[in-house]
Amino acid sequence: MANYQGKKVVIIGLGQTGQSCIDFFLSRQFAPRVIDTRITPPGKDKLPAEVACHCGSWNSEWLMAADLIVVSPGISLATPELKKAADKGIEITGDIELFCREIDKPIVAITGSNGKSTVTALVGEMAKAANWHVAVGGNIGTPVLTLLAKDYDLYVLELSSFQLETTSSLKAAVATILNVTEDHMDRYPTGIEQYRAAKLRIYAGAKVCIINEQEPQTWPLLGRDARCISFGINSGDYQLNTRCQELQIKGQPIIDTAEIRLVGQHNYLNGAAALALAMR
Repeated sequence: MANYQGKKVVIIGLGQTGQSCIDFFLSRQFAPRVIDTRITPPGKDKLPAEVACHCGSWNSEWLMAADLIVVSPGISLATPELKKAADKGIEITGDIELFCREIDKPIVAITGSNGKSTVTALVGEMAKAANWHVAVGGNIGTPVLTLLAKDYDLYVLELSSFQLETTSSLKAAVATILNVTEDHMDRYPTGIEQYRAAKLRIYAGAKVCIINEQEPQTWPLLGRDARCISFGINSGDYQLNTRCQELQIKGQPIIDTAEIRLVGQHNYLNGAAALALAMR
């Protein structure tokens, strides 16, 4: 558990994630400062008196005096004000990183351009059916710092590339990149490889990597290694067999696709990925 006492912390953004960060620090008897470039951001009127808030523009004085800047995922690290702070050596992080510093329970980490919400929900339901006391959150539904209010045995997290940019302490029990297609190119001006690099951060420290057999861009940077287990269509350790119309594990039938409530080949493939994650 990290100690933030005595540090000057600035939170950027008063959205749902920003509010969860404020609550996180307040629960530790520590009042951060908040910056939101919107003139009247939602939630401003509900801030406790001890939380100083600057709205309508950046506050360079606060930023350059900070020991730690916690940025909401929707705000680019390439923003000039943040780049200036980074160049000064000020730590810039996000809510996922704060969360990872607090827990020692297993994490299932899921990202991808498409299907990550579906797979996250499926793995969460599988864990519940197996009687795990599981929490599901991240980019789906509940901000992760809110999950710290209760004790869980397992965390299933959907993570966006934006969240992964500021995460360095994630050591997932099992992690996956479901797929990589062009997305958020306004955030990644040098192209898809920059976007992929953010996604690949999910594998750092992961014990098991679930990779898409048909998409090498979902594999670790140096290629398949001993941590890798695959899913795919008509190939892979966990696969959708389109000839038999069933999900299989190492060639053994598990369930007919007709019995799956979600429809469509993409969802059957999501099911294969969820099985691979859940069986670890």
